[in-house]
Amino acid sequence: MAESQQQYITPEMKAKLEAELQQLIDNRPVIAAEINERREEGDLKENAGYDAAREQQDQEEARIKQISEILSNSTTERNNIVEGVAHIGSVVHVYYNDDKDDRETFLIGTRAASTDNADLETYSEHSPLGAAVVGAAEGETRKYTAPNGREISVTIVSAEPYDSVKASTPRAK
Repeated sequence: MAESQQQYITPEMKAKLEAELQQLIDNRPVIAAEINERREEGDLKENAGYDAAREQQDQEEARIKQISEILSNSTTERNNIVEGVAHIGSVVHVYYNDDKDDRETFLIGTRAASTDNADLETYSEHSPLGAAVVGAAEGETRKYTAPNGREISVTIVSAEPYDSVKASTPRAK
């Protein structure tokens, strides 16, 4: 996949996904042993333990595939990110419809990019809001159509490259 098509994920999320992937891979022999043990119990048509072990194996293999795809199609690099301009991998502070009290702070990236910070929402650059703000500079107002059909204006208060320490403390301007 070309570099420009890769999705941004935070370094923390990459480490978390890599750890989960390794744990699932390390668990493969355990699941295989469980399947073999249950297979030896006899009739597979009425063997709930065998069915449960196979289902767990299927779920874990699907998760391994999902994590592998996320990791192979993502990057922690934030090329061309400029302070003050909203980009993929930026933490963006905005307000809506000219109401400076209606504020939000979010990260632009995929859901896989999300952080452990429960106060920091993540919006895909492909979402209506994300697509509207990518490339916008501080003070710039853009409009987008929400999924409910309403047109919403969003004004960029600030945009800065993601930093796990800064992201936990929203900046006021």
